[in-house]
Amino acid sequence: MAAWETWQDLFRERANAEIQQSLFFYPLGNTRNPMEITYASLYHEAKQISHTIQSLKHFKLGHPVLLHCDDHRDLVLCFWSVLFAGGVPVLSSPFSNIEEERQKSIQSLSTLLESPVCITRSRALPLFGETHGLYMQTIERLLEKTKQPPRSDSIIGETTEDAPDSPYIQKQDVPSAEPMTEDERFNLSNGVETHNSHGGDLMMLMLTSGSTGNAKAVEFTQDQIMAAVSGKASMRDRPRDKPFLNWIGMDHVAGLIEIHLQAMWLGVGQVHVSAVDVITSPTTGFLDLLSRHQVSSTFAPNFFLAKLVATIETLQTVPEWDLSSLVCVTSGGEANDIKICIAASKLFARFGAPQGVLMVGFGMTETCAGSIYNTDCPEYDISCGHEVASLGKCTTGAKMRIVTPGGEQAATGQSGDLEVSGPAVFKRYYRNPTATAESFTSDGWFRTGDRGLIDVHGNLSLLGRTKEVININGVKIVASDVQTAIENVLGDLVTRLVVFPTKALHTEQVTVAYIPKLFPIPDEDMAGISKLVTQACLIRTSTKPIVFAILEESIPIVPMSTLGKISRLKMTRLFEDGKFAADFEAHQQAMRRASEAAKSGDRNDLDPKNKMEAKLLEHIAEVLEATPDMLDIHPEASLFDIGFTSMHVIKLKWIIDKYLGVDVPVILIMRNPTIRSLAVDIEAHLQRSKDVTDQPATRDTYDPVVVFRPDGSKTPLWLFHPGVGEVLVFIGLAQCLATDDRPVYALRAAGFEPGHKRFESIKQAVDVYTAAIRKRQPHGPYAMAGYSYGTMLAFETAKVLGAAGEEVRFLGSFNLPPHIKQRISTLEWNVCLLHLSHFLSLITEDTSDMYEVDGAYRDLSRTDAIRTVYDIANKSRWDELRLETAALTRWVDVAFGLQAMASTYDPSGEVKNMDVFHCIPLRAVAESREIWMKDHISRWAEFVKGSLQFHSVQGEHYTMIDADHVNGFAQTLMKVLKARAV
Repeated sequence: MAAWETWQDLFRERANAEIQQSLFFYPLGNTRNPMEITYASLYHEAKQISHTIQSLKHFKLGHPVLLHCDDHRDLVLCFWSVLFAGGVPVLSSPFSNIEEERQKSIQSLSTLLESPVCITRSRALPLFGETHGLYMQTIERLLEKTKQPPRSDSIIGETTEDAPDSPYIQKQDVPSAEPMTEDERFNLSNGVETHNSHGGDLMMLMLTSGSTGNAKAVEFTQDQIMAAVSGKASMRDRPRDKPFLNWIGMDHVAGLIEIHLQAMWLGVGQVHVSAVDVITSPTTGFLDLLSRHQVSSTFAPNFFLAKLVATIETLQTVPEWDLSSLVCVTSGGEANDIKICIAASKLFARFGAPQGVLMVGFGMTETCAGSIYNTDCPEYDISCGHEVASLGKCTTGAKMRIVTPGGEQAATGQSGDLEVSGPAVFKRYYRNPTATAESFTSDGWFRTGDRGLIDVHGNLSLLGRTKEVININGVKIVASDVQTAIENVLGDLVTRLVVFPTKALHTEQVTVAYIPKLFPIPDEDMAGISKLVTQACLIRTSTKPIVFAILEESIPIVPMSTLGKISRLKMTRLFEDGKFAADFEAHQQAMRRASEAAKSGDRNDLDPKNKMEAKLLEHIAEVLEATPDMLDIHPEASLFDIGFTSMHVIKLKWIIDKYLGVDVPVILIMRNPTIRSLAVDIEAHLQRSKDVTDQPATRDTYDPVVVFRPDGSKTPLWLFHPGVGEVLVFIGLAQCLATDDRPVYALRAAGFEPGHKRFESIKQAVDVYTAAIRKRQPHGPYAMAGYSYGTMLAFETAKVLGAAGEEVRFLGSFNLPPHIKQRISTLEWNVCLLHLSHFLSLITEDTSDMYEVDGAYRDLSRTDAIRTVYDIANKSRWDELRLETAALTRWVDVAFGLQAMASTYDPSGEVKNMDVFHCIPLRAVAESREIWMKDHISRWAEFVKGSLQFHSVQGEHYTMIDADHVNGFAQTLMKVLKARAV
């Protein structure tokens, strides 16, 4: 049994240790300069903040406190602060990007936890909305209040900052905390503990989604976590002077318990780094850190091991990493491919790690993460001929059994349902007796929902999964979120559909089955539905799904409840058992017939006409990591109709450049609506490049229009570029508007290509854009919108068209206020470089803000500024964008020129109407969304004489129409366009 009764006792001992260990926290986008804090310093800081938490009006001893943090250090600090305060920390999972689902989840949490205090960063406050019933407290405010001692005339325990008149707190009758006694006030003011924890006490709650999608809270006691961590630590000897490395979110049991608490238990240091930095760069984000910190233990699921192996194989020069301290790489969360295990083990051994460093495990939230481990991987599995790694035996904190469908304990090697028990296994869900009763057998064993068998050596192998989460390369994608996105795109084209996971190489894949509106479904309708589903899935998950229609005769086997819900788990099993094989084959045949029919049509010739078209089809398939036959693409297809994103466009340019040996401008790819027209333009570009007498300045005529969707019966939508001048940002939005039946055009700034002069004034840009619009759409009604800086250009263009007697029926602002010169006048060339780098996700907003106020950086030459940005940039992202200094310099020149044009801009005049889509602002322009709305965005009222509408959308200024938010944004936009009758 442990020497400590509670984790607070253990932490105190670590803080008082003579030799102090440290925690290293690497900020997002930076794997070079961590923040270091000793256990003693963390303990002291958490203790101080705990007193501030106790003084909050709505804090109650022994009650939940919701922690919504996206930063490792924030969560660790808040977790211990709440524990020391006597509260029960509840670790919030990331919220859905779909607002309706997110608000439903938040409301469910508020109800479950009985309107708790919720601690988060101020930037996350808008995610919560205003009707949740939570008592919000920002980390910034807690830190500020902790630094300020209470006034002598105030009563400790009563504050006004979190009173119900806060704009983020729902006004409702919620019981306040029990008033403190005089003794408690004295103790608190003097730093004395006001409560005593015991081993059997509830320590914390962690959230896990159930089959309904509503979160359940798993209760963890002090004793339970100690038993779990003690069992984990006993599975392998680890050096007591080497740290653990964690890159999993701390809201996940693998990050919090498997790494953070186990490292503390062992008294070793810890290294925490962002998952994004590790996954995007397995070398600098993972191997470099393992070597630099001489890490002994870490976590790496199968998909990441596969990526790590593949990445090393592509390196021409391999660094000499030192992994001699690495003794344990725990792998779990998904099935482990033995081939990957073998390759990963050899890779680690190549750099000094011992044989058998890989330890495959099984666990879930309810078992405090890993509770069953295979400590002899891959040797044991090789000897058994396994294709998937077995999961080994239980720790001292757990025991397992397999139960047959008849409720009997299975014999050795017999499959059945996996059940677990023991001191490391939870006992109940918080305030959910129904779910608890359903999850446990009559004799107290927890039903995991997984199927498996135990072999003759006592090792567990899993045979199936029951979770409604699709695990694509280790990224957990909620099936219901994907289904919502697809349903929004298809509308009433189908009767029912279901999204579920099926097996794929090294990971899972999205599979979509739908019930048609009529039988038999025409081939061309089936092809159209398949294309829309694929587009929606590519946008939401970046993967191509399996799609098929359910035949009429198969409907009776669809696992549908009395309420009409189709079981994803059962669909997975039925599909993998071949029950829908006929449906899938029928769908494939229909797709082939539709393709042949299109090729043989009188008006279409869909076979490649020349070598350029054929090569382009190959290049495009390479970009999408497929073959032309798999994609069923043809020369008359649009890149954007087959799911191309901005990154795909950039990658295609790089592949074409490499093949042809010439520079093909991005705009040449973007302004061609079909692959066939792109081939023609590339041939013409090649011919011009061969003409040495032709001067670059006269090669191409500047045309600002980029055609995203050329056809449609509704009013065309014109999109004005943001301050960086480029329109790649609109690709995802244009794809989401596929069902809106309208042409979509974008206006791109001048100056990107050599020989093209940049705009010299706002009037010049507006005149060029107005002429370009009227050339393609001579008369209104017009629909136009600008993203950020583009709003100003759209506003001025709308005035010009209005003065000419034309109607601008829809004018949209994507998060820009009317007055911008105060901000823009501060944007020097080097600062524009920072903003462009942030826009391109090369650096984070924090990094951009830090360097923007750095006088030394602002004084650098342009060459040195670019070199500095390269040094601090995410190298994987840089490589992904194929950035070259000359092209980046031209891009910054364009952006800086646009900013300079607006440095003296004052809005004037009026337009008939406007719709403002607002999101979280940049921190440099407003401290909060409320200030942004009240003091900035709302001032459009001065320039709109008719209808002015405001629409709240998700995301931040640079992410409001990115892959995570574009679907929701598009739905809002389409509703507004419909309301404006365009």
